[in-house]
Amino acid sequence: MPYRLLTEFENLFNGHPYRHRDSSRGDFVAMHLYEDLVVLNKSTKLRSRVRSREWALNTANKRQGVKARRGDGTFGEIVPGEVAITDPGFQVSRGKVATVEIGTEVKILAKAMIKQIDRVIGDLQKQVAHFRRGSGTPICVAIVGINHAQYCTSYEGIRAFKTDGRG
Repeated sequence: MPYRLLTEFENLFNGHPYRHRDSSRGDFVAMHLYEDLVVLNKSTKLRSRVRSREWALNTANKRQGVKARRGDGTFGEIVPGEVAITDPGFQVSRGKVATVEIGTEVKILAKAMIKQIDRVIGDLQKQVAHFRRGSGTPICVAIVGINHAQYCTSYEGIRAFKTDGRG
């Protein structure tokens, strides 16, 4: 079975320029984790909550009533009175969530990886603290991709960064 998470992660780099610092990329990859979890069918509770739309993937860049960064894929109980949206091709609905039951953060190490390790570890630790803030003990997931290509170019706005060892 092809995993949607891995397919979409790979698609970040295939066929189009990799956009460094585009936060929507991590959000998009993370949402596929939950689709894969439903398809794996290992939890009847998860499937029933997804089907009933009691739990959803957070669409807001914040949590209701809690000052905390939401991460790339925050999944939890929907805010009472909110209506979850289910897009074609997806089983997991999206909407405002009141809790964090599962939190996902996506990081990509593309160049100067040794310099990035400490920052990425610190970012992941801080994100776990944000997931736990006001929410107990959620499952925390880190997805870290490492670009192993000999050469690549990443783009930040109109600037291009080459990993040729010269710049």
